[in-house]
Amino acid sequence: MIHMVVTLTGPNDHLRKAALSERVAAFIAEHDDMAVERLDGEEASAERMREALQSLPFLSARKLVVLREPGKQKAFAEAIADILEDVAETTDVIIYEPKLDKRSVYYKTLKKATDFQEFAALDASGLARWAAAYVAERQGTLSAGDANTLIARVGSSQQLLQSELDKLLTYDPHITKQTIALLTERTPDSTIFELLDAAFSGNTARVFALYKEQRALKVEPQAIMALMAWQLHILAVVKAAGPRSIDAVAKEAKLNPFVVRKSQGLVRRLSLVDIRRLVADLLRLDMQLKRSAVDADEALQHYLLTMA
Repeated sequence: MIHMVVTLTGPNDHLRKAALSERVAAFIAEHDDMAVERLDGEEASAERMREALQSLPFLSARKLVVLREPGKQKAFAEAIADILEDVAETTDVIIYEPKLDKRSVYYKTLKKATDFQEFAALDASGLARWAAAYVAERQGTLSAGDANTLIARVGSSQQLLQSELDKLLTYDPHITKQTIALLTERTPDSTIFELLDAAFSGNTARVFALYKEQRALKVEPQAIMALMAWQLHILAVVKAAGPRSIDAVAKEAKLNPFVVRKSQGLVRRLSLVDIRRLVADLLRLDMQLKRSAVDADEALQHYLLTMA
């Protein structure tokens, strides 16, 4: 039997981790846990990983070597073509690389010479469909609208969404907006987006309520400013992209398609000049807070109110 080398990569943590678990479990079911060798590129040298791929299995007909981010060892990445040629026929290999530089020879070699599996992030509609299907498989119900409510509230991480769905299903298999509001918390990023949305809309009461909520969660003004700076960066990227597709913008800017889709709604109200002004004002505010004894809460709330 000829060995198999698989590469698992891509930004979808949930699917990538699930694929790794499934492959390892299938190998153990056929062989034995003792026939699995796991090495981490953060700790193992290139020579140690190469040795594991070339050595014969012990007390087993085959062995599986799982290499987690081996490309972090420069010597391994540079010699990848030779390393793959020298893998023992009795050894199966899983190369687990969450992030790869597509311009590198390392990436191109893995894509050409291995069973290359890249797990893309789902966009908002894809996440909503997945969430509804996940709940249905567990004899629960979740409408498309309520799925979107959950995503907007906790973010687009599929791993986190699964955890939140499991919690909601345990409480009540019939998931509604009410149970979502009761059992989940807004992620800071999601709330900062809502904060900007309220500010641009001139909804003063909503701005104060969301800001107060963040402070009650012990999010410091400096942390709120950092999140706002990141959101403004995303808005600038999306605005500059013009009519380009969501997937194209997300891929080039290394953003989740869901984030790009949400941001498009905000940038329709803004020009690039508006965004540059907001970034410059936020930078001045940051410098002011670092250089003088200004009340950070008052200054930041005033900045938010001027956005309208």
